[in-house]
Amino acid sequence: MKFEDSKYSKRFAYKKEVFPFGTLYLTKYFIVSELNEGVHVDYTIAGEIISRCSKYVHKGDKISYIANRYNSYSFNPQIWVDFNNEYDFLIATAIVSYSNFSHLNASLEKQFFSKSLKRCKSLDEAINWVINLDEITKVTN
Repeated sequence: MKFEDSKYSKRFAYKKEVFPFGTLYLTKYFIVSELNEGVHVDYTIAGEIISRCSKYVHKGDKISYIANRYNSYSFNPQIWVDFNNEYDFLIATAIVSYSNFSHLNASLEKQFFSKSLKRCKSLDEAINWVINLDEITKVTN
């Protein structure tokens, strides 16, 4: 399910950012990425995403990232290592997998990510998990 087709697009205010390689939805508590079929996420694409997010994420903000992978694409897992060293605004990541192969890739990525990374079977599961993290519930309650 795409974010805009979910109940969460009505529940959370968001900004939509469209790139040639996919779309980001930025809320106060999480970012959802929906990348295009066949894309390879490398440092160039990751840099574009980070640059665009920096318009909305301010110093001291703590948010989560959700990769809604309803399309098949590849990801350089080394990016997670570099990201962890350079940025501190992410508290956790959820990867929504719609196939066994995507789930296996998410398992590999989990080895490179130093923070909490949950593999989910649905966008609903991912969003419920991230909004119930301690760091988020402290802000929303």
